[in-house]
Amino acid sequence: MSEIAKEFGINTALEALGLNKKNEGTSTGSKSIKSSEFITSYSPVDGAVIGEVSVTTKDAYEEVMSAAQIAYKEWRVIPAPQRGEIVRQFGEELRRLKEPLGKLVSYEMGKSYQEGLGEVQEMIDICDFAVGLSRQLHGLTMHSERPGHRMYEQYHPLGIVGIISAFNFPVAVWAWNTALAWICGDVCVWKPSEKTPLCGVACQNIIAKVLKDNNLPEGISCLINGDYKVGEFMTTDKRVPLVSATGSTRMGRIVAATVGKRLGKSLLELGGNNAIIVTPDADVKMTVIGAVFGAVGTAGQRCTSTRRLIVHESMYDTVKNAIVDAYQQLKIGNPLDENNHVGPLIDTDAVANYNKALEDVVAQGGNILVEGGVLTGAGYESGCYVKPAIAEASNNMEIVQHETFAPVLYLLKYSGEVENAIELQNDVAQGLSSAIMTNNLREAERFLSHAGSDCGIANVNIGTSGAEIGGAFGGEKDTGGGRESGSDAWKVYMRRQTNTINYTTELPLAQGIKFDL
Repeated sequence: MSEIAKEFGINTALEALGLNKKNEGTSTGSKSIKSSEFITSYSPVDGAVIGEVSVTTKDAYEEVMSAAQIAYKEWRVIPAPQRGEIVRQFGEELRRLKEPLGKLVSYEMGKSYQEGLGEVQEMIDICDFAVGLSRQLHGLTMHSERPGHRMYEQYHPLGIVGIISAFNFPVAVWAWNTALAWICGDVCVWKPSEKTPLCGVACQNIIAKVLKDNNLPEGISCLINGDYKVGEFMTTDKRVPLVSATGSTRMGRIVAATVGKRLGKSLLELGGNNAIIVTPDADVKMTVIGAVFGAVGTAGQRCTSTRRLIVHESMYDTVKNAIVDAYQQLKIGNPLDENNHVGPLIDTDAVANYNKALEDVVAQGGNILVEGGVLTGAGYESGCYVKPAIAEASNNMEIVQHETFAPVLYLLKYSGEVENAIELQNDVAQGLSSAIMTNNLREAERFLSHAGSDCGIANVNIGTSGAEIGGAFGGEKDTGGGRESGSDAWKVYMRRQTNTINYTTELPLAQGIKFDL
């Protein structure tokens, strides 16, 4: 074990989560299915090996699906409030294990320990939300045009929900999906990112204990592990009516096409190219806080990370100087050390993409304001630590039009009215998160109007990053159109059914059609 792992109690956290050097990555609740092939999990914090997780074979996948199908038949007939009680118990276990799980998230993914704890808190919050929702899976009652008839809508579970999650939120996004799917009566099969497999095993261990304590079928929660080939087991499987996939737009297109080909449903939460508009009426101090956290939090590896700062020409120099000054104060290093602001990128491939983006912005005519670069030396042995960079650019540059999953912020200038800034903001392929900094009510309302932001999330006087679970999360255009977490996102995990009941001795037809025998 590395010195960092020893100093920050990683071994104790692993033990608390039931993890060891070799972990079974194929599981149906408490039953693990052994495999001869393993994924090695390396920490981007120090490059150390954390452990290994077995890869799911096709035969093992079939065992998982069989267990899930059997479990679904029992789970779906349990009343929704009783299913909510199981989710409540899961939330209590997360509260008990918040510290070790948050520490694992930080060490395996590379985000700050505070962000790791925050991610586990999101899991707890969605459990609380789902428990209340389990008594509110409402349909509609409507009047029939036929006398003596009643019409209503109700919702039924879909069956097996497949979940494919990304490395940047290795536990929360799974919980967003699975907590809602469970109270809806679905069972879940999860393929976590192959870059953060231990987080998946840890979560499966936690829910497996809850299911076992309640004498419930193992297959209610299942885990599979591996690369995209293992994900294809689910996307091509007609037994999985819904696949929820979080990741790149490229991946989402493949998933959507594959699932759509068999007429399945997909819930996609993909890339973002998020902007903050700064108007002449903006509070500069608030703007700097929101923009800096949005750009460098999780080392720029959030789908909601701030990529573009669109600043009015009258404020441009003031905001530019304040942002550049703030970047000089950033501390980069071990994310388990709470004195640091920025941790590592997930791996050296991400570092290569970061370097390429900085080369491209210069080649395409941009101006570097805050130099980037890879950090070396003591504390940076993993090769994954980079300096957050800022570049002056224009919105039509090819590199600005794309999402770089790294701490690179582009400064853009606009003139005239706020509509010009909104046009710039919307002029990208992605449509996830957006924000405006202004104390002008008219500007704020224009931004939120039909002709305003085209994103799924639009904020006023807060940044693009950091969503609460009460609202539906997701975006438009190349972001995929899916919605997870709060509001009425639960409906995607269920099938809608319209019912008409005739309580008379006659059989009138709709639209006044006559058919006499």
